[in-house]
Amino acid sequence: MVLPFYGEVARSAGGAVKVTCTVNGESRTADGVWEGESLLYMLRERFGLFGSKNACEQGECGSCSAYLDGKLVCACLVLAGQANGREVVSIEGLDGARVQQAFVEAGAVQCGFCTPGLVVATHDLLRRVPHPSEAEIREALAGNICRCTGYAKIISAVQLAASPHPAREAGRRQQVGR
Repeated sequence: MVLPFYGEVARSAGGAVKVTCTVNGESRTADGVWEGESLLYMLRERFGLFGSKNACEQGECGSCSAYLDGKLVCACLVLAGQANGREVVSIEGLDGARVQQAFVEAGAVQCGFCTPGLVVATHDLLRRVPHPSEAEIREALAGNICRCTGYAKIISAVQLAASPHPAREAGRRQQVGR
């Protein structure tokens, strides 16, 4: 998908632009955005959302994964101006508690640098494919690099997040029986 360049972005002297978008459900505005500024930079440096990590700045590692209008993107490759008038969801605004807990339980978190991107990518996979095969998991996470854990525990974490939680299922059965 080709993202529109700037659309209706207000330009000021020197090429700086004003970007207004919805970030994690809240309307946010950034003034003086440089035309080449990335969405990642805007999230981190202008909005103080440090969950998306800045690692490769080339779209290779996945540590900056976020949603733009519901589509998974590498925020380092998206121009901030492309988010104007659109919806952005970063790790901070993601409903990812189930995925995060699975990563903890599976021991898939070590240094934590890649974890936000992996959680967002896993969230995206599970909303598209609720019960993915190992091959589907590997394909969905192929754009994410982890230098610490290896991938066995990460794959286990995704499988755990995809499976029904036994305690939750038991609680649901008890509630239904009432």
